[in-house]
Amino acid sequence: MRVAVVGGGISGLVAAYRLRVTLGNDVELVLVEQRERVGGVLYTGELAGDPMDLGAEAFVARRPEIPALLRELGLEEQLVYPAGRRPLIWSGGAAHPLPEGTLMGIPAGPESVAGLVDDATLARIADEPNRPLRWTPGADVSVAELVGERFGEQVVRRSVDPLLGGVYAGLANSIGVRSALPTLAAALDAGAPNLTRAVRDALPPPSTGPVFGGIHDGYRVLLDGLLAAAAPKVETGVAVTDLVRTTDGWRVDPIGAVDAVILATPAPVTAALLRSVAPEAARAAAAIELSSSVLVALALPADTPLPDNSGILVATGEPLRAKAFTLSSRKWPHLAERDVAVVRASFGRFGDDTLLSWSDADLIAAAAADLTTVTGLQIRPVTALVQRWRGGLPQYAPGHDRRVAEIESAVADLPGLAVAGAYLHGVGVPACAASGLAASTRIAAHLN
Repeated sequence: MRVAVVGGGISGLVAAYRLRVTLGNDVELVLVEQRERVGGVLYTGELAGDPMDLGAEAFVARRPEIPALLRELGLEEQLVYPAGRRPLIWSGGAAHPLPEGTLMGIPAGPESVAGLVDDATLARIADEPNRPLRWTPGADVSVAELVGERFGEQVVRRSVDPLLGGVYAGLANSIGVRSALPTLAAALDAGAPNLTRAVRDALPPPSTGPVFGGIHDGYRVLLDGLLAAAAPKVETGVAVTDLVRTTDGWRVDPIGAVDAVILATPAPVTAALLRSVAPEAARAAAAIELSSSVLVALALPADTPLPDNSGILVATGEPLRAKAFTLSSRKWPHLAERDVAVVRASFGRFGDDTLLSWSDADLIAAAAADLTTVTGLQIRPVTALVQRWRGGLPQYAPGHDRRVAEIESAVADLPGLAVAGAYLHGVGVPACAASGLAASTRIAAHLN
């Protein structure tokens, strides 16, 4: 048996690994990646002589996928957790504590955002349960439309946008409620009489465990472990140009004939490859837009007195270029032991790709200047790294769940074909790993 996995990001690597575990040496795996390296938007570089993640740096610890993979691969000792410090929000030219008791920044009452928004907005939040809510079960609108109408624009710009920007590199007006906040949509569908009640119903139960986890030496440890265990034939720097269904399987150009194929590619690439074999799925995938971003990692003198917080998120509309800072040396105990203080500065939001064209020097200067503004410190980097992510994150716009359902329904009618990736059921690393597992399960069942 011969299987092609197109796309060497975390989704494709997990799919290949699971196929190897399930089918053993009876399957020939070919991993095809158009970039010169595997890993997709997970990438570990080197800053001041130590590994540094320049894409995602953490995963949701309450999900089991990544800890389970680390255990299976004998890498459990690499699992690390944050120090427990909370981030700040920079709004109105000042730092504010990140609101507690919110759902992705949406408050369950005015007390959560007191001090972050003005008195008129607090009064509007307090009065929200007294205003009738119009919601049709199964409907979907942007997070900005729902929250702005019920709680006001300040809540959107100062509380919701900074958190959604960190997840999707987008804004509340580009993200739909149903896919980004499924528990909130479920509470509204169940008849919550107002948004305040829906948020309270949708909040996860209290937990004393860590919210996030990380990998001590960076995601490359997991990527290398998956690649070694899957043992595929790796074709990097190769773009798949066509996908054709044959009488006994598939033809993947330029790889050749295979018995099955997994497309673990971004939505636009998936759309192009499905155009002739599943036109309905191709149209749905083509409607999923992507957001670009830039990550600047700064190494500062070790004695830099950074705030005792995990990071600083920037509200929409502030006169800064950066949208967020991760104070990595404060957030992660293992990074605090290094000879330099480490900060990650994030740039870019959906619809604005201008920063991608900035030079490395200009991006580093902007990161240092904006960090000086939000900390009050004179920031002078020892060294720095810049990583651009063009089209790195899909936008879960209103109606995203219907588009995904169309894609998966059409692919289900094509034996030996499966799809995986961040555009399906979540952009986080655990969700991508789960999509790779689901794709491999489908293909293994077909081959068996």
